[in-house]
Amino acid sequence: MPSDNGTPPEFHARISTHILDTISGEPARDVYVRLERRDSDGWGTIAEGRTDDDGRLRYRVPLHEWQAGGYRLSFYVEPYLGADCFFPEITVAFHVRDPERHYHVPLLLSRYGYTTYRGS
Repeated sequence: MPSDNGTPPEFHARISTHILDTISGEPARDVYVRLERRDSDGWGTIAEGRTDDDGRLRYRVPLHEWQAGGYRLSFYVEPYLGADCFFPEITVAFHVRDPERHYHVPLLLSRYGYTTYRGS
């Protein structure tokens, strides 16, 4: 399926995330997540979006923006969890070693804790 701008999917990086609310057992819907890449000038946003009804977000990053290096996902969870949550935002930094592979970085979330891992 072509992307929103009409380019074939092979011209986009393969990176995704999924947020599961471990208290309710439900996907965390409508959570804003920003994807950033580190370069010589520091961190720069390369994609952003909100999780869908299944708590998932698949980024469409042009391949010229997707390369080996340092990345991070910033999850802005306070609007989802409420103002009394302990972690209002969560940042997960990771390295992309092989830009040809799919990277899935899920987040298991509760009001007072979180877990993440390299998914498939």
